[in-house]
Amino acid sequence: MIMFVIFGATGKVGKATITRLRAEGSPVRAVLRNPAKAAPLAALGCEIAMAEVGDADAMAVAMRDATAVQLICPIEPRTADASRHMLQSIERMAEAIDAARPPRVLAISDYGAHLTIDTGITSLFRAMEERFRQCSTRMVFLRSAEHMENWARYLKIAGETGIMPSMHLPLSRPFPTVSAADIGDMAANLLLVDEDHGPLPRIIHGEGPREYTALEIAAALGRLLTRSVVARELPRADWLATLMRAGLSHNYADLIVRLGDVHNRGLIGAEAGVGEIRRGSTELSTALEPFRPDVRQSVP
Repeated sequence: MIMFVIFGATGKVGKATITRLRAEGSPVRAVLRNPAKAAPLAALGCEIAMAEVGDADAMAVAMRDATAVQLICPIEPRTADASRHMLQSIERMAEAIDAARPPRVLAISDYGAHLTIDTGITSLFRAMEERFRQCSTRMVFLRSAEHMENWARYLKIAGETGIMPSMHLPLSRPFPTVSAADIGDMAANLLLVDEDHGPLPRIIHGEGPREYTALEIAAALGRLLTRSVVARELPRADWLATLMRAGLSHNYADLIVRLGDVHNRGLIGAEAGVGEIRRGSTELSTALEPFRPDVRQSVP
């Protein structure tokens, strides 16, 4: 019997994967940490399983009889030692894979995970790939570009000031970005088509239909807010404090700062000559539309 097991089922990527799989009529077991979020997934026809990512035994049980498993490592931005927490989660996931031995695993990874230099948060995705390579299962790494939806966090300050602060420097430099929904749909396509790629992990890079600059993103926020919004360089000296004021722990903020430095050197992208690049169809304005203030206020 076919059964796709999706961890992170209530996240943007997980929900998109599940929606596509169920639309295709495929059986799905949605794995949750919070039972209060089960109803919408059950309404889609999903089987529901409960498992904390830190509980390898519960994760292995959730993987039982799986045709394929989709994994995404949760990141806790307010945890004091976010890097240690993520590395522990990676180890528990690997233990669950080894115990359940599903035929295939698709892991959501990150652009730049191939780099051996310090890339901050992305270095942890490299560690995930290295650990998962040791597992006895066919592995697919779907490396995602930065999610377009992340820019919605700037709507409040842009609406109040007409300024979108940016750590992407210079403001005119284009970089890859992708809708989380497109990554979820790519993942579903990969799960539905079981291609034999041998013992080595299959590498897929996922990005949007085109690259964007910070200037274009600010303009998109302006259209959403129906006011003028300009991008403004956030001075490098202010990055850490700004991120911490936004609620990130010092450790997590430092991981983002280190990633920003590498990003601005133009090093975060698809690994040259490895795997393939798949492009989503969602443009930035479409990805941001659900976050428009009047849309959010109209939701009961």
